[in-house]
Amino acid sequence: MDTITHGIAGALIGKAVFRGEDMFASHAVNSGRILTWSLMLGAIFPDSDVLRDFFSSDKLLIVTWHRSITHSLLLLPLWALLLAGITRWFAKGKEWRGPVAVAISKILGLGILSGVIRRWLADKKEWEVPSFLVLTGIYAVGVLSHILLDLVTSFGTMIWSPLEWSRPAWDLIFIVDFTLTAILLVPQLLAWVYARPQKVQRRAVGMWLVFLPGPFLIAKIGERAGAPISGQVVLSAMLIFAALFLLPAVAGWGVKIRHDTWNRAGFAAALIYVACTIYAHHVALARIQKFAELYPLQAESIGALPLPPSLWRWDGLVRTERGVYELRMDLADKPAGDGELVALEHHYFPDAPANSYIEVAKRLPEVQKVLWFSRFPVTRFHKEGDVAVVEISDIRFVQTRRDRPAPFTYRVRFSLDGNILSQGWVTR
Repeated sequence: MDTITHGIAGALIGKAVFRGEDMFASHAVNSGRILTWSLMLGAIFPDSDVLRDFFSSDKLLIVTWHRSITHSLLLLPLWALLLAGITRWFAKGKEWRGPVAVAISKILGLGILSGVIRRWLADKKEWEVPSFLVLTGIYAVGVLSHILLDLVTSFGTMIWSPLEWSRPAWDLIFIVDFTLTAILLVPQLLAWVYARPQKVQRRAVGMWLVFLPGPFLIAKIGERAGAPISGQVVLSAMLIFAALFLLPAVAGWGVKIRHDTWNRAGFAAALIYVACTIYAHHVALARIQKFAELYPLQAESIGALPLPPSLWRWDGLVRTERGVYELRMDLADKPAGDGELVALEHHYFPDAPANSYIEVAKRLPEVQKVLWFSRFPVTRFHKEGDVAVVEISDIRFVQTRRDRPAPFTYRVRFSLDGNILSQGWVTR
């Protein structure tokens, strides 16, 4: 899951489950804000592992390091204790709190907000914070939310590291899911819009105008990424946003709903959405398993992976001894029978016949790491003049644009006498 969605999810959990307050609300008490901030920061923290990229030239960290120890269930208590200690230490001192936060904001490229951050942090000499034990539990929930939201994707998360370096993946939700992000974010904004009766109309209209171009922008992103969104869906999303932000203001009942209720409704909606993905994955997996049985295929591994932009689109993959079969599925189009299912358009990605170049490539330590990471690998071979080229692609990461290489394709180039000329991820 993308880091922004993780942070939004953490903030929602803080408000819905732990009665936290809006992070910048002027009426909120410090302890309520700290609960929300802590849940959000805990939910973001595991992705801090990407900072290692700044200090390493190893291009394979994305598969060997990312989503490892900071995403570990075994090390979760350690991270929660560490974050709780830092938070209590940070909350106690006014003299250095502002300068440190401002320096960090400038490092992160947020220098324009340094003045606002300094004034907000200096509102009290010492903040009221929960006990160390409670704060540790809060951070543990935030980190756990991140781990679980990463598990539902297809990338894989090393939850048992450092004892076991495997990558469980539940294959429920695409890595970037705008629907889930909206479900997590909009209720928090509605709680803010209707928190002050005297500001409801201005806030409601303002939020609606902010979200109005959202469906158009997402549709453009989807089009460029090979996941088109129909005009009907765009129009429906616009109407939904208008109803959510404007109807409660027009009818006058929005201000009667408590802050906690808005956020709890969002939390419940997110759980329902995840439950729907579990059911959809069950249907998609059963369909690809039936396809493999009828074909018939000797499956070494099989999976149903989510495709953007909706719950109904899935990618069925079957790894066999000599290649990978792919069946794109729209669950709204149910085959009438077994014969129609087998006759559906599908693709076959064969492995190249074995040769000395492929054998040497697969013995390379870097290639072995790529193969460890890949769930549906396909090996290709071709020659470019006097250069022999071996490529290994993980078919689970779809090629959304024809003018770009498939994601997570590793290439090894040899001279004809077998010497390695270069190796690395294919970027163009």
